[in-house]
Amino acid sequence: MKVTGVSAHNVAYPEPNDNGNLRYLTFCRVDTDDGAFGWGEAITQFPDAARATAQLIEGMAQLVVGRSPIENVDIWRKIRASTWWYGFRGGIASFALSAIDIALWDVKGKLLGQSVANLLGGAHRNRLPVVASTHAFNASIEFEAERHGRYVREQHYQGVKVGMGKRGSAQLGYDVARDVEFVRLLREAVGPQAMIMMDRGQSLPWTLADAIRRTNAFEEYDLTWIEEPLEPSDVRGFRILRQHVKCLVATGEREWTAHGYKDFIETGIVDVVGCDVGRAEGITGAMKVIEYVEANDIWFNSHAWSSAINTAASLALSSVTPRCLLQELKPDSNPMQQELIDEPFTQSEGWIDVPIKPGLGVEPRLDVLKKYKF
Repeated sequence: MKVTGVSAHNVAYPEPNDNGNLRYLTFCRVDTDDGAFGWGEAITQFPDAARATAQLIEGMAQLVVGRSPIENVDIWRKIRASTWWYGFRGGIASFALSAIDIALWDVKGKLLGQSVANLLGGAHRNRLPVVASTHAFNASIEFEAERHGRYVREQHYQGVKVGMGKRGSAQLGYDVARDVEFVRLLREAVGPQAMIMMDRGQSLPWTLADAIRRTNAFEEYDLTWIEEPLEPSDVRGFRILRQHVKCLVATGEREWTAHGYKDFIETGIVDVVGCDVGRAEGITGAMKVIEYVEANDIWFNSHAWSSAINTAASLALSSVTPRCLLQELKPDSNPMQQELIDEPFTQSEGWIDVPIKPGLGVEPRLDVLKKYKF
């Protein structure tokens, strides 16, 4: 069995969990000579990044075509080595490698009749606790607190993660008193047991003092973690922050490579490592991140905020390590989850099952990719 083709497919879609704003993804399909195929994805987010990633995928195809998909890890190594000039420490090359790698794991699982979780050594657990992960965008903090509260009270998510500083009219993350009042209202809305995570959002220019002040105030309402309270390069700031807060500190979703993750994990600044399989060199790359996480007794968190392909891969990764606290799921119906596949991922009573079908266990619908093609 050999790979006969590698193709890229860009989409643009409105994301209800992000105030209906357009987001961009790059999918990759790998075909083999016996008719099997696999799908991968890169969370490119922006149009220029998606176009560039598609070009790189098509160029990298020469290192994949003719190889057996069973040799996927060696293919990953060779592609990575080929990007020495333009992909050192990450960048668009990591997007392209991620998409190809995920697709190869998918087709490998189908050929062997095994789920990706099984290929990775077996699931540590077969289901994961789920929190609703979305952005605040309404101008009324009362509205936003109640909206998020319903995810817990009515849909039974085990908690919520709220993105501040996002597009829309919420304007969370700018006024301290208003932010603290929102978290107070949020705690009332979700009840005493639910987890609450607050995500700064990279557009907010918080100082170290801002981050400490807000986090301390949020902690009065039993904050599970604060996410990216500072820019990830601010190692000194994170170290000081951790001396002043009690909750977990999360960061990492903007990292590209296992080497980069290793460097910042070893600084000791992070409790929860955010890792996006569609960015961090695919499943092969993310497994290396998990190794570093386990070696340092911290926590792994999949940044699964794109398509069902990413969600399937993220669930497999989250399932194979005991160092995973939860799985994030976008609560509002969106095209790249509910439309893209015939059996969309859903949670039940705050839990989600790990896919057990061969490969990723999901197949994107070609008509949906065509509908949102750009």
